[in-house]
Amino acid sequence: MEDITDPSFRYMCKKFGADLMYTEFISCDGLLRDGKKSVRKLDVYDYERPIGIQLYGHIISSMVDAARLAERSCPELIDINFGCPVRKIAVRGAGSGMFRNIPLMIEMTSEIVKTTPLPVTVKTRLGWDETSKPIVEVAERLQDVGIKAITIHGRTRSQLYKGSADWQLIGEVKNNQRMKIPVFGNGDVDSPERAKLMFGRYGVDGIMIGRATIGRPWIFREIRHYLDTGELLPPPTLQEKATIAREHFLKSIERKGERVGILQMRRHFVAYFKALGNFKETRLRLLTSLDPDEILDIIDSIPRNFHEVGNPCERAK
Repeated sequence: MEDITDPSFRYMCKKFGADLMYTEFISCDGLLRDGKKSVRKLDVYDYERPIGIQLYGHIISSMVDAARLAERSCPELIDINFGCPVRKIAVRGAGSGMFRNIPLMIEMTSEIVKTTPLPVTVKTRLGWDETSKPIVEVAERLQDVGIKAITIHGRTRSQLYKGSADWQLIGEVKNNQRMKIPVFGNGDVDSPERAKLMFGRYGVDGIMIGRATIGRPWIFREIRHYLDTGELLPPPTLQEKATIAREHFLKSIERKGERVGILQMRRHFVAYFKALGNFKETRLRLLTSLDPDEILDIIDSIPRNFHEVGNPCERAK
């Protein structure tokens, strides 16, 4: 979720009911070098709380120092990313690359727990590949060195985001009698029905939602309503989506300035308006304009000029 879960997007997710959020993951090396992009990711706002600052790296001393720096932002917790499968991260031994050196993973976690007074959590995967899925044992060992919760993505590093997430193994971790800390599941939760299924079938303490939130920050509201009432909310209208995209865009340029805010919204625009017919020309304008006023005009015009493909109301006409 690099360059996606920035403060403007987190604002939208919180607005629609996200209970706990994390920053984009932050390179400990970038943080210690005072890299502008890494340091800026430490910015958190009161409306986001509770929030965790998420760190990654492959050197224990650097991660410990980065955790100390992260404390200055007063997050509710520090999260260690042992889950990122991106090649340039994993081949260096960071992210899910830590599955190639589990003793180092455990030692690093232990040292960070000892260093910070904040609760420490871990985000991880099942293992490196299909032949190596040691997550049940690894989760125990991470608990034993003091983490307060663990989030497990139900794929291996080699899977990246392909295939289906294996929630069976997530359930094994949760139902391991030695596990006392909260276990959160992650992977392929893209609907209220699926969220309820994962809670019921595997007994997890919580669900983390990543890619399914892009262009759909209201998924948290949908899931909460379904869990509370058993009823599905109607999807937002195109007018409502445009209003949400507009607010998100204004927050983006408020936090990052016009140019960066515009560039980083482009992938969100694609997701917000992906189901529109005859949208190619307008999409091109939306994704190439560098004028905030023009972009706002385009967003405002969308409900008047387009309809969503497959919309039941349109089919009924």
